[in-house]
Amino acid sequence: MSVLEEMRIRSLGVIDDAVVELSPGFTAVTGETGAGKTMVVTSLGLLLGGRADPALVRVGAKAAVVEGRITVSEGDAAALRAEEAGAELDDGALLISRTVSAEGRSRAHLGGRSVPVGVLTELADELVAVHGQTDQQGLLKPARQRGALDRYAGDGVEVPHAKYAAAYRRLRAVATEVEELTTRARERAQEADLLRFGLNEVAAVEPLPGEDVELAAEAERLGHAEALASAASLAHTALAGNPEDPESVDATTVVAAAGQALDGVRAHDPALAALADRVGEISILLADVSGELAGYADQLDADPVRLAVVEERRAALTALTRKYGEDIAAVLAWAQEGAGRLTELEGDDERIGELTAERDALRAELSVLGQALTDARTEAAARFADAVTEELASLAMPHARVSFAVRQTEAADEASGIDIGGRSVLYGPSGADEVELLLAPHPGAQPRPIAKGASGGELSRVMLAVEVVFAGSDPVPTYLFDEVDAGVGGKAAVEVGRRLAKLARSAQVVVVTHLPQVAAFADRQLLVEKTVDGSVTRSGVTVLEGEDRVRELSRMLAGQEDSETARAHAEELLATARADG
Repeated sequence: MSVLEEMRIRSLGVIDDAVVELSPGFTAVTGETGAGKTMVVTSLGLLLGGRADPALVRVGAKAAVVEGRITVSEGDAAALRAEEAGAELDDGALLISRTVSAEGRSRAHLGGRSVPVGVLTELADELVAVHGQTDQQGLLKPARQRGALDRYAGDGVEVPHAKYAAAYRRLRAVATEVEELTTRARERAQEADLLRFGLNEVAAVEPLPGEDVELAAEAERLGHAEALASAASLAHTALAGNPEDPESVDATTVVAAAGQALDGVRAHDPALAALADRVGEISILLADVSGELAGYADQLDADPVRLAVVEERRAALTALTRKYGEDIAAVLAWAQEGAGRLTELEGDDERIGELTAERDALRAELSVLGQALTDARTEAAARFADAVTEELASLAMPHARVSFAVRQTEAADEASGIDIGGRSVLYGPSGADEVELLLAPHPGAQPRPIAKGASGGELSRVMLAVEVVFAGSDPVPTYLFDEVDAGVGGKAAVEVGRRLAKLARSAQVVVVTHLPQVAAFADRQLLVEKTVDGSVTRSGVTVLEGEDRVRELSRMLAGQEDSETARAHAEELLATARADG
């Protein structure tokens, strides 16, 4: 079993530097009002991932530091989670540290490794249950009461709840899509009309890939046909000569003469032979280009009719590119995408029908799952209520009875609810049930919500009874109660102490208390004292034994450590507690 062995607290609230040594069984923390007892709870809360409030940092200090040492068994869920986070155990113990700076920055360390604060929060679920006045107020909320019932029920509720939650999420997604498709019908119709118009325009022109580029080149050529023909003719004459002018000089003749001059002596020098070969290549190339120029000039013909056709086609393509893309390739891509979107829009009516059918089927399924969840909660509520009632009998409330009201709220119409027990009722992500914890404090009293029917002392005992029942069904190694005995006194206080001692037989229990009847049952009693300057130092948290413990219990009983009557009563309390043990 995991045990919180000790905590060291520095610069937190009124505590300057103190070490809190805890017992594996029942530890009671006592002291004068304002001495800093609650800082023990606050410190443990920080170690377990609680909110870091810079106001907690002691005035004049740069940061508050809380360090804890928890023994864990190898293979425990807490040990495994810590190892996943990179933590190392120190001789079977897990070292946890939390630092809160005066500026509000927070750091957490686990087993010598820096970790996110969230990791400490995960460990808290496995290690410690913390309960105080805030938790009692939380228990007054119906949502928390439903959560408490579900936690007690375990798999009995968890399994149907998981199935219900999955169906609920799918139903919400389907309903949202149906609503979106239905409410946007006009917008979708307008979008479809625009797409049809555009696609018809593109289809009427029937553009081909790359057609705009090819036509642009052809238009350029036809528009300058005369200039191109003249240039080709002049170039051909310069290369091949003018047949009508025997005296003209042309490139082909000149290069041929150069070749002939070199051919006569090329045998005498390889270098010159190589140059002669290159001249020969030039001669061949000139002949080829000359021939192609002659063919180009013969084929090129200024065709105004063809030019008009080309320009007309280009104008049609330009009309498309102005609206649907930078070029014809982009226009064709838009048309393909638009056709797909139009198919989607035109299929929305069919989609709405399919989704509506699925929604109705899911609502029917949710009714079945919701009924199963209600039945599971109702069965668990009876067991839970009986167990808590039995615990209350051990806490000086022998005639009190606890019960749970598991009910639903009627829906305004069938469309907004699901069928539970033959009625259309409202529902949510956790089912259709509203759960409320009721208390009848004595015979003949009508069960009333604990927020209205329980006094402060009764509420404290109900809270303790609930936690004891949880300890039997979903135990954690350590329980920390912060003045859970508020409003309790006399015989009831003795019974609270006795019950906490019984709980400590199977778990570690730490109680911050002002009641001597509770403290007397503790295996170890810690006294928190301030020094004259108002701070708690290392010597300010002491383990009380023997005479010192009797003196503290006397102070708690009568406000006077040396009162003989109070001392006798304190010794009697200790004797009673030892006899029970």
